[in-house]
Amino acid sequence: MQILGGMRVKKFLTASLSLFALLTFVLCITAWCFTYRGDEEAGPENAYESRVVLGFAQLGAESEWRSSSSLSVREAARKRGIELMFVNARQKQENQIKAIRSFIAHRVDVIAFSPVVETGWDNVLQEAKAEGIPVVLVDRSIRTEQEGLYVAFLGSDFVEEGRRAGRWLLDRYADFTGRVRIVELRGTEGASPTRGRDEGFREVIARDGRFEIVRLLRGDFMRSRGREEMERLLSDGRFPSVDGVDVLFAHNDDMAMGAVEAMEEHGIRPGRDVVVISVDAQKSALDALRRGKVNCVVECNPYIGDQLMDLARRLAAGLDVPALTYSDETVYTADDLENLPSRPW
Repeated sequence: MQILGGMRVKKFLTASLSLFALLTFVLCITAWCFTYRGDEEAGPENAYESRVVLGFAQLGAESEWRSSSSLSVREAARKRGIELMFVNARQKQENQIKAIRSFIAHRVDVIAFSPVVETGWDNVLQEAKAEGIPVVLVDRSIRTEQEGLYVAFLGSDFVEEGRRAGRWLLDRYADFTGRVRIVELRGTEGASPTRGRDEGFREVIARDGRFEIVRLLRGDFMRSRGREEMERLLSDGRFPSVDGVDVLFAHNDDMAMGAVEAMEEHGIRPGRDVVVISVDAQKSALDALRRGKVNCVVECNPYIGDQLMDLARRLAAGLDVPALTYSDETVYTADDLENLPSRPW
């Protein structure tokens, strides 16, 4: 019996050792496969799947467009497994600069921000460059004294947006023989969307002497300011009625909607008595287009979160990215009512 018991133990040990050897072999093959895959992808590519920390200094929450942009970035980061440090700068450059310095101190992998204005960024971006942290501009561009302070821009072609508004207006008045008086409701002074949309719009309407910008209003991309500026315009005695204004060109939807409210309170029918052109294509403007209160909406696409996460992962992995990426955008008019996009905001 003892001999038989010893034989059983010996067989058990032999089987166990064989199973252990098999498992060891499988584990070694698996480890070799993963190592080979990493070698094949050559260094930076392997890091593409690693943890990425993105610091994002959002301009603020001044408009529907900005809220959509923030939502897009947050959702894309969550879906893509990117750790997001998000700061709302509340329309103040000093807050964005503080946020960027905080990102540098935390040694994030990539910094992105939507600049309030175009100038005044050289010092803080030099600090980021010195620490080897790549910077991506989102939505708005900047002007710097030194080259190479940021690696990529992701957003819209603001000059082209202005051109689209101008081209539509020329087509709208193609058979009109009189003077066309335009009120331009501008965004924040010193911001790239304001400069670009103004530049592109003026470039196009300058081709036709009938078109004249008779008044500039400054609404800082805010609905309340758009309403206030239009209210002031209609109450100051210079343009007391619709007879003095043919067209309103607003640099964003929020200002346009505020101006529409003010016009309606003065008995003016926006979209009929005054042609209204807006930029952004958020829900409020598209709804106003359906109701005939806005005539033309130039799209500015805020849903760029996925594109930003792609850039962040590539930059964190040490890979090259395009220096310039524009969003796909279009123009919506009454001819497009059956095909207007659905917007969450």
